[in-house]
Amino acid sequence: MQRIKLQVFYFLIKGFNILHFIFLPLSIRHILYAFAGYKISWKTSVQNVRFFSFGKLRIGTNSIINSGVYLDNRRGIEIGNHVVVAHNSKIYTLGHDINDSHFVTKGNSVKLEDFVIVFANALIMPGVTIHKGAVVLPGAVVTKDVPAMTVVGGNPAKKVKDRANLHTERKVKHYWFSI
Repeated sequence: MQRIKLQVFYFLIKGFNILHFIFLPLSIRHILYAFAGYKISWKTSVQNVRFFSFGKLRIGTNSIINSGVYLDNRRGIEIGNHVVVAHNSKIYTLGHDINDSHFVTKGNSVKLEDFVIVFANALIMPGVTIHKGAVVLPGAVVTKDVPAMTVVGGNPAKKVKDRANLHTERKVKHYWFSI
């Protein structure tokens, strides 16, 4: 019975992701988000992402989550205000314990504070907090917390330099769909 419930859940998530990809006006998408238990600001743009679960997702105002982003919200994701997550990035909150004989799942929530920038193809691993104004360079694998106003890159991500200032003048453009 548990296996059947899990398959029904996966079917619902797949249906939700397909519905999200369909050309929908922003107002209808936000109704869909509320129905799924997400708390996403009306002044935020979420483009063709893949959700892993219902609920446990909060995104602040004037943020942009671009196409192809994976949001593994099974343990919770909190994204602040004025955050940019570029295409094909992945935010994971759950994995497996490779040393457990049953390969049990383990993980923790992820938090991206205000004014964070995550460039394309970055991986954010479970339990990570990226503090205010930090920048994750393209292709970086973030396994540990990133201090405020720090630029990190590489695998595993390491400090490259400090960030000089925030993108406080950026305006969010809302699109019905993107590539």
